[in-house]
Amino acid sequence: MKIMKGIARFLGVDGDRSAPPPRYVGLADGLVITETHAEAWYLLGSSNTDLMSEAARDAEQDQASSALARTLAGYDCHLKILWSPLNAEDYRTEAETLFSAGDYAAWADLRVGRLEELELPTRMLLLGVRISERANQAKARGSRGVQDALGIGSTSVSQKELARLDALARRLGRQLETTPWKAQPATVELLAWMIAREQRRGTPLPAPDEQGMITGAKLAQLTRGRVLPFPDHVRVLDQRGETAGWSAVLTMDGFPEEMESPGPGEWLRSVAEITYVPELTDDDEPGDISALPVNPEPSVRFKVLHKRDALKQIDEIRRLAKEQRQSAAKHSAGETAQEIEETEETMTSLSRDMKREDVTLLEDHPRLIVSSDVSLEDLRSRCDAVIGFYGGIGIEVSVAAEEQRELWLEAQPGDMLRVPDLMHTRTVGAFAGSWFWGGASVGDDTGPVIGYLTGSTPGVVRNDLTGGSERGDATTTAFIGRSGRGKTTAMMLSLLDSGFRGSFVLALDFKGDMGGLVSAGQRYGLNAHLIETGSQFAGVADLFTLLSGESAERAQTEVPAQLGIALPQHLRMRGAETPIQSAVNEIIAEGDPATWKVIERLRRSPDELTRETGDALYELSLTGLGAPFMGKPVGASLITPTPGIWVVQVPGITLPSPDDARDDWSVHQRLSVALVHSLLAYGISMAGRKDLRGLRKVVAVPEVHVLTATREGSSFLQYIARVGRALHTALVVDTQDPESLASLTGLVEQMTTVFGFQLTTGEQQDAMAALLDLPKGPHTRQLIQAIGVDVTQEIRHGHCIMRDRRFSSATVQFDVPSLEMLQLLNTTPKADSGGVGTGQGPVSMSKPEYSEYQEANA
Repeated sequence: MKIMKGIARFLGVDGDRSAPPPRYVGLADGLVITETHAEAWYLLGSSNTDLMSEAARDAEQDQASSALARTLAGYDCHLKILWSPLNAEDYRTEAETLFSAGDYAAWADLRVGRLEELELPTRMLLLGVRISERANQAKARGSRGVQDALGIGSTSVSQKELARLDALARRLGRQLETTPWKAQPATVELLAWMIAREQRRGTPLPAPDEQGMITGAKLAQLTRGRVLPFPDHVRVLDQRGETAGWSAVLTMDGFPEEMESPGPGEWLRSVAEITYVPELTDDDEPGDISALPVNPEPSVRFKVLHKRDALKQIDEIRRLAKEQRQSAAKHSAGETAQEIEETEETMTSLSRDMKREDVTLLEDHPRLIVSSDVSLEDLRSRCDAVIGFYGGIGIEVSVAAEEQRELWLEAQPGDMLRVPDLMHTRTVGAFAGSWFWGGASVGDDTGPVIGYLTGSTPGVVRNDLTGGSERGDATTTAFIGRSGRGKTTAMMLSLLDSGFRGSFVLALDFKGDMGGLVSAGQRYGLNAHLIETGSQFAGVADLFTLLSGESAERAQTEVPAQLGIALPQHLRMRGAETPIQSAVNEIIAEGDPATWKVIERLRRSPDELTRETGDALYELSLTGLGAPFMGKPVGASLITPTPGIWVVQVPGITLPSPDDARDDWSVHQRLSVALVHSLLAYGISMAGRKDLRGLRKVVAVPEVHVLTATREGSSFLQYIARVGRALHTALVVDTQDPESLASLTGLVEQMTTVFGFQLTTGEQQDAMAALLDLPKGPHTRQLIQAIGVDVTQEIRHGHCIMRDRRFSSATVQFDVPSLEMLQLLNTTPKADSGGVGTGQGPVSMSKPEYSEYQEANA
C-alpha cells in the first residue's frame, strides 16, 4: 500500500486530488461542519496601513507574527479574501433609521444612485481553522464529478457536539480577538453567503432556525449549482443551465528570496491595486474605456509548524547542504556551488534566530481566483493583468492547467488541500509581511456616507458630525486646508446630513459663501434659512429674541454689554452704560422686550446724556452691521430653536485683534464685535439650555480664524468644544491656518475628526501632520502637498486626508452625489445675487468626474 501511495504521489494523482467534495452538515455562527471535520471561521478586521508610521507598522507586523507562531501553530488554516459588491439599496433602508427631517427619502435616493455608479466593492477577510475531526466521519465513497459540485450530508449534529465545537471556536476566537486582526466569529448568514456565492446562486439566502443553525434542505439550497471544468477555467451555470460566470484559479509558483515590506512584500494586500483595460465592444466609445479593478480573490491554505518541527526541518536542510559541500570538496576541483554554501549559511542563521526569537516556519499554498461575469475573453484579460502585475514584483503566477476542478474545490470552505505540490515554506514574519489585513480603512461604522476611500483598498467612507455625544466622545470636527480645495463644500455636505438627521444647525458664515447650503436644504424640504446683514434682516440677531426660554435671564446683562460695545467711546467715558442698564430693566418689566425698544426709551428720556446715547445707537442701528442686533424688525424672527439649518452671513466684518486697545476700535470694528457677540451668546445659550438637551445641535464656523483672533471668539470655541458632549452640541470649524488652531488647546483636545486638505508651506504642513496624527517629516509634507492635485497636477477638489475618532488616517474623496447638488453648493456668490447664494465657484470634484456628471446630465 505504501508503494502504491508513493507512486501515486510521484505521478501527481494521490488521494488528495481525487477526494470527494465536502459534504456540509450544518452551519452556525463561527462554524462550518462537514461529514469529516469542523472548522471555526472568523471575520478579520482591517488595519489602516496606508499612512501608518514605520514604527507602528513594525510593531503591528511583529504582533501578527507572534499571533501566527503562538496562537495558530499546528492548525490547518484557510485564509480567504473576498470582494462583496456594495448593495446600494441597503442605504435606502438605512436612511429610515438615520434621517428624520425634510425629504430625506429623496436625499437617500440621490446617494443610492451615486453609489450604484461608483460600484465600490467591500473587502471581506475570512479565516477558517480546522478545530476538530468528527468521530462519525464518513469515508468518501467514490469520486463524484464536478457537475455535482458540493454535496449535502444527511448526518445530523447533536446538541452536545455543537456545544463542544462552539466552545472550541470561542476559545480560539478569544485569542485571535487580541491580535491586530481583531477577529470575530463569522455570522451564520455570512458563512451561507460565502458558500453560495461560489456558484453564483441567485436564490435568497436561507434564514437560520431557532438554534441559529442552517441544516437540511436549507443547506442544500446553497449548493445546488453546476460547475463545468475546462483546462484553464471553470464555467458556472445558473438554475436554467445557462452560463452565469467564468472563473480561473491561478497558482503562485515562485517568490523572490527577499521581499521588502512596505513594498512588493505586501503581495496579499496589493490584490486591490490590480487593474485591467477591458476590450472595446460595438456599443463603446473610445473615451468610455478606462482601467477597471480585477479584484482577484486569494485563497491561501497554510499551516504554522511547531518550533520543534520547524527546527528539525531546518537542521535537515542544513545537514544536506553541508554533506553536498563536503562531497564537492573531495573532488579534484574542490569547488562548491555558491548556492549550496548560501543555503547552509542561511539555515544556520535561521536556526539561531528561531532559538532566540519568537520565529517559526509556515507552509502555505497560495491561489488566486479570478472571475468574470462578462465573457471568457474578459476572464483571460483579467488573468493576464494579474500575471503581469505580480511578474513586475518578481512573483511567478500562472493559470493552473488541467487542475482547475481540484483547485476550485480546494478553495471552498470546508474542503481540504488537494494539490500539495505547489507549497512554499517561509517564516511567519515573511507571511505577516504580506499584510493581508492591511489597506485603507477610516471613518465611522455607521452614519451618512460622505465619499469613498482613495487608498490601496476601496470602500465607502461614513461620518456623522453629531455622533460623538451618543458615543460619549468628543464632538469637534475640523476641516483644514488652503482656499479653493473644497473644504467648505465638504463641510456643507456634512451639515446637510446633520440637517436630515433632525439637528439644529447654526452656521456663522463670515466669508459669505455658504448660501448654497440653504438652497440645497430647501431643495430637499429642510427648514433652511439664510440671514444676512442689512436693514431687511433688522432684529434677527436681537438677544431678547434669541435668548428665550430658560436663557431669557441672560438677556438682562448681555444686551447692555452688547450696546456698550457698539457705543461711541466718548459716551462710555461719560457713564452712558448706567442709563442703558436702567432702560433695559424697564423694558423687561413692561414685557415683550426688544433692543429697539430700549433705544427708543433712551431717545425719549429728559436726561441729555441718555438722549445722546439713544440717538447715537439709533443712527448705528440703521447701518448694515447694526440693524441685525438692534434694529426694529420688519418681520418675524427667523432663528428659532427647532430642527433646521440657519446660515448667518456676516461678510465684511472686521474684528480687532486681542492686542488692540478698546479705545482704538473703529466704528466698523465696534459693530462687528457687537454683532458677533449676539451670535456667540446665542450659540452658548442654545448649547446650554436644559430643555434642548435632547435636540441634536451643530455650530459651524467657517474661516474660524476670524474668531480665534479675538479673546471672546477663542473662549466661545473652546467652551463649545469642551461641553459639546454633555450638551449634545457638535462644533465644526473650517480654517486655512492649522498653526493658530493648534494654539487653542481646549479645542484641539476635543477634536474627534480632522479632514486635512492641501497646504503648501512646511510650517503649516507640520501643524497639519500633528492634527492628523501623522509623523512629521519630508514624506508627510510631500503627502499633504500632493493631496490636492490629480495625476495631471490639476486641482482635485474634495480630496483630503481624514483622521477619524480611532486616530486612523487615510485618503478620502468627498463625493457630491449629483451635478445639481454640485451647482447648488457653489461657494462663490454671483455678483448678481438675486436669490440664495449660487455661482460658478470651486467644486469638490475632480475634473474627470465633473465632466462625467456634465455628460450624464446633458
